[in-house]
Amino acid sequence: MLALLCLGTSACGKQEKLKADTPVEKEFSEVSVHDPSIVQGDDGSYYIFGSHLAVAKTDDLMNWSYVNQGVKDDNEIIPDVYSVMKDAFEWSHSNTFWAPDVVKLNDGKYHLYYCNCQGDTPVSCLGTAVSDSVSGPYENEGLMLKSGMDAGQDDEDGNLYQAASDPNTVDPNTFYDAQGRLWMIYGSYSGGIFIKEMDPETGLPLESGYGEKLLGGNHLRIEAPYVIYNEDTGYYYMFLSFGGLDSDGGYNIRVCRSENPDGPYVDSMGQEMTDCKGPSGSSFSDVTAEQYGTKLMGGYKFEWKEGEEGEDRRGYLSPGHNSCLYQEETDKYFIIYHTRFENSGEEHQVRVHQMFFNEDGWPVIAPYRYAEETVEPCNKESVAGTYKLINHGRDISAEMKTSEEIELNKNGDISGAAEGTWKLTGDYGAELTIDGNTYKGVFLKQWDEDGKKYVMTFTALCSETGVSIWGSGLNAI
Repeated sequence: MLALLCLGTSACGKQEKLKADTPVEKEFSEVSVHDPSIVQGDDGSYYIFGSHLAVAKTDDLMNWSYVNQGVKDDNEIIPDVYSVMKDAFEWSHSNTFWAPDVVKLNDGKYHLYYCNCQGDTPVSCLGTAVSDSVSGPYENEGLMLKSGMDAGQDDEDGNLYQAASDPNTVDPNTFYDAQGRLWMIYGSYSGGIFIKEMDPETGLPLESGYGEKLLGGNHLRIEAPYVIYNEDTGYYYMFLSFGGLDSDGGYNIRVCRSENPDGPYVDSMGQEMTDCKGPSGSSFSDVTAEQYGTKLMGGYKFEWKEGEEGEDRRGYLSPGHNSCLYQEETDKYFIIYHTRFENSGEEHQVRVHQMFFNEDGWPVIAPYRYAEETVEPCNKESVAGTYKLINHGRDISAEMKTSEEIELNKNGDISGAAEGTWKLTGDYGAELTIDGNTYKGVFLKQWDEDGKKYVMTFTALCSETGVSIWGSGLNAI
């Protein structure tokens, strides 16, 4: 960490601050895995599976290496993939995979839930493959769900497919509930997000059909459902990505919760997510969608300030399609997602942030990527100071939120670009009241990768408005 020893004299006679030492920089190795779904292997490493059969692994959630890149017959995940998965490619009129999910079931095997889609229309399918090893090879079990017949045609069961109300059978996530029942949640745009109960031993559906609708309809831009259970709060949390995934699509991560795995889910404002659906006859109504779901993060940038390193830093754009991890041995929660960047086209990389649950039982995301930090007790003096504040708002917008300076004064007042009050609750709880809205979360010392320094941060959420704010200390600690 940085420390100031004294005032020295430069060659030109001006006084300048001398640094006692330089912080040990945290190192990261990057991968581009779109729609990363995380699972731990028997070897203890963590693996992420993404679209286009991209697979990577890590031991520390910071440094990643590729296991596979691209859909090709010569791969160890699904060898001879084009012949083995012929039915899926033919049905979907596609030569690639979309967002998968891998889960280890009670049978001790790893089950890969794969999906394919034409893309410009919901001609899609979803199936399973099984392996004794997380890294394969996976043997195809076949398709379990299909959607997207041509207009006016019946599907194989004789039902007329209605894209505005029936699901696009992609983006699966399979999870056990607290009672050991197995569920699969899935869906993207089209008719919304659906859930089906599965056989906890085989991982296959218990009943035919699409299952129960949880939210969406009339092609709202909502996708990538992912559910995690928190034993301490007793809630199931469903994370969703709203907006479009392109760099100018306004992708953002939202959350809702339920006491039951199959709903009903509500956001922090108390709105039932079953009411989240587009107006009749509409398509892609972001004005409707953005009214629902508690927004955790969207595009953002902590602006450079004179005297800092990292003047050429890039903002984050369209972060989304996340998975989550609870690490029992450390009692830490993590969120794993892909993000694009300012002035970088459609380039994307994986990011992992630590996640906490505030005193109202809602998740808040640490502002900076995970760098082995642990939340620790702090005091008012160490927390007070100048911060860069980001308000994530509630909109679905291609415009990233940029930081403004505020001061957390020692007397408990907030001044600068925002005004209000703040206080430290307990060992590290953060409570900030700005414009009459109270945000609750945590204070956390983190590594500022661009600024090359450790700083105090805060992450907090206002339950009543469904808005999240982040703060990054200006000065090194």
